Amino acid sequence: MGRFDKHFRMEAKDVEEYVRLRLDLFKDSGDLEVREIGDGNINYVFRVVDKARNVSAIVKHADLGTRSGSRILGFDRNRIEAEILRLEGELAPGLAPEVFDYDPVMACLAMEDLSDHRILRYALIDREIFPRLAQDVATFVARTTVPTLDMVMDPAEKKGLVQRYTNPPLCAITEQLVYTEPYLNQPGRTKVFPPNADFVERELFSDRELHLEVGKLKYSFMNEAQALIHGDLHSGSIFVKPDSTKVIDPEFAYFGPIGYDLGNFIGNLCFARIRAQVAAPKDEKTEEFLSWIDGCMAETVDRFASLFLSLFAEKAADPMGKSPGYAQWLLGRILADSAGVAGVEIIRRIVGVAQVKDIVGIGNEGQRAGAERILVLAAKRFILDRYSHRRGKDYVATLLA
Repeated sequence: MGRFDKHFRMEAKDVEEYVRLRLDLFKDSGDLEVREIGDGNINYVFRVVDKARNVSAIVKHADLGTRSGSRILGFDRNRIEAEILRLEGELAPGLAPEVFDYDPVMACLAMEDLSDHRILRYALIDREIFPRLAQDVATFVARTTVPTLDMVMDPAEKKGLVQRYTNPPLCAITEQLVYTEPYLNQPGRTKVFPPNADFVERELFSDRELHLEVGKLKYSFMNEAQALIHGDLHSGSIFVKPDSTKVIDPEFAYFGPIGYDLGNFIGNLCFARIRAQVAAPKDEKTEEFLSWIDGCMAETVDRFASLFLSLFAEKAADPMGKSPGYAQWLLGRILADSAGVAGVEIIRRIVGVAQVKDIVGIGNEGQRAGAERILVLAAKRFILDRYSHRRGKDYVATLLA
C-alpha cells in the first residue's frame, strides 16, 4: 500500500486514496465524496460516499493523541473499538454497526454508515419518540455483558480478556472527568453556570457526604472487573430511527461494573426529560414526549433486570453462581451501581468540562438554571440513595420529586 505502510494523520484526500486501496466496497468506484464529520475531541471521522453506486461507509481514524493535543492516548483504543463492535454484533445482533475493516497500521476502522439514523441526543432534544428504544438498550446491555461475567465465563479465559481489554488512557479520562473533577472547585476543570454558582458550591463542592459516596463509586469503577462493558453509553453514542437502534463508539470499553453502562444511559434520558419539562412548549407534543420518556426510563431498567436474570440462569456455569439467591444478589449490586452512575453522569455534564447540548442549549437563563438545579438534586439522591433504586419507576419518582 506504499505510503499507508506507516501511520500518519490523514486528511480527506488521503482517506479517498486509502479506501480505494483498502476496501473492496470502493475498488470499482468512480468519483468519491469524502467529508470529515467528527465533532468529538478524540478521533477523526470521515463519511465516504459513492453516489453513483449508492454505497457509503464511515472511516474512523485515530491519531496518537486527542484532536486538541491535550492528551496522548495511543492507538490501542482503535483496536479495542473494532474488536468490541464485532463482539457486540455477535452478542446483540442488529444493535451495533457492521464492521467492514480494521487497519492497525493506520489506526483506521471502517464501518456501516448510519446516515439514515439520527443521533439520539438530538432526536430527544426535538422530542422525538422511539417505541423500541427501551427494549433495544436493555437488550444490548444485558446481552453484551452477561456472557463475560464471572460464574458464566471460564475464569482463565476471562482473565485473559481482562488483560486484552485493559484500557488505561480512556479509563483515566473517565476517572477524572466523571468521578473527580466535578466535585473539586478547580479553575479550568469545571464549568459552573454563573446563576447557579452558590448552589453548586453548596450542593457539590462542599458536600463531604456526597464526596465519600462518589469515592466509593470511583473505587468500583477502578477495581471491579465485573464484565466487558461499552464504557460510554450516553445518548451521543446511540443512533436511532423508529425501527432501529444502533450503539456506536465503544472505544472506552473495558472490564468494569455493568451499572456503568445502564446508569449512563438513564442519566442521559434525565437530561432530555428535564429539558422538555422546563424549556419546551407546553403543547400536546411535549406532553406525549414526557409520558413516553418516563415510561422509557422505567422500562429500560425493568427490562434489563428481567433479561439479566433469565440470561444468567441460562448461562451460569459455576455451581456457586447457581446458588439460590445469587443472581438476585448480583442484580441488586448492578442496579445500585446504575443509580450511582446515573447521578455522577448527570453531575459531570452539568459542571464538568464535557457538557451536553440538552442543557447548555437552553437559551433562557432562568430555565437553564432551574433545569440544572432539578438535575443536580435528583443526581444526589441517585448517588446517596442508590440502594433504594431497584425499579425503573424509582428513577422517575426521584427525578420528579
